[in-house]
Amino acid sequence: MTQTKLEVPAELRDLAEKTISQAEKAFEMFFDAAGKSIGTVPGPAADISKQALTLTEQNIKTAFEHARKLVHATELEEAMRIQSEFLRSQFTNAGEHMKTITASIMSAASKATEPKS
Repeated sequence: MTQTKLEVPAELRDLAEKTISQAEKAFEMFFDAAGKSIGTVPGPAADISKQALTLTEQNIKTAFEHARKLVHATELEEAMRIQSEFLRSQFTNAGEHMKTITASIMSAASKATEPKS
């Protein structure tokens, strides 16, 4: 099987890398601000919100890592492999995140329905 080279100029790869870094910094600022604002949310909603924010932050970091890998791919087959691995890991992570959030919601609901002493 023949390898299909990706003819991407170095300048374009550099620009993509810089753009990814800038976007990453912007998201870091967003997550920092969001984390601080969650501190003002009362009760179990704060815990669930923190958990959701943490999982979202992990997903965004993974997406930036993926973008960086794609920027440096030199062959079409490599890019396809990177994309396939990314999608597979995202599906796995999504299932784990749903289990985590569901468990937190169920726990909070259980605590909310406990009789007050």
